[in-house]
Amino acid sequence: MKKQSSAKQSSAPDEGLADALVTTSFVTMAVINKIGAENDLSLSLVRVLGILSDRRPRMTELADYLGLEKQTMSGLIARAEKRGLVARAPNEEDGRATDVFLTSDGAKLIKQLRVQGQQALSPIIGGLSASDQQLLQELLQRMLEAQKG
Repeated sequence: MKKQSSAKQSSAPDEGLADALVTTSFVTMAVINKIGAENDLSLSLVRVLGILSDRRPRMTELADYLGLEKQTMSGLIARAEKRGLVARAPNEEDGRATDVFLTSDGAKLIKQLRVQGQQALSPIIGGLSASDQQLLQELLQRMLEAQKG
C-alpha cells in the first residue's frame, strides 16, 4: 500500500513548483491587466485579440476556448467591432457559422500590446541568463503541449 501512495505522490507536481507557477501567473496576469487598462481593453478582449493574432476561429470555438457564453461572446465581439479591432465573416466551409478575425487596426494593436508586455516583463525575465530564458521557454512550451494532448 505504501508503494502505491508514494508512486502517486511522485507523479504529483512538487508543491514548490506549483506555488511558483501560480505566483508567476498572478504576476503575469497583473501585467496583462495593467496593459489592458492602459489601452481601455478588458482582460477578456485582450485574450480575444491574442487568440486572433494567429488564427481565424468560429465564434462558437472562440466562446468555448474562453469559457464564455455565446451571448457574452457576441457582446464582446460587437464592442471590439465598434472599435475597429475585429470583424466577422461567414465561415468558408460552413456558411451558417461565423468567423472572427483581426482587422489591420486590431493587428497593429496586438503588436503594440506585445511590445508593452515584453517591456513590462523584462525586469522579471532579465534576472535569468539567456540560456535559462531559452530553457524556461522550452519547458513552458512542453508543458502546454502536454496539456493539449
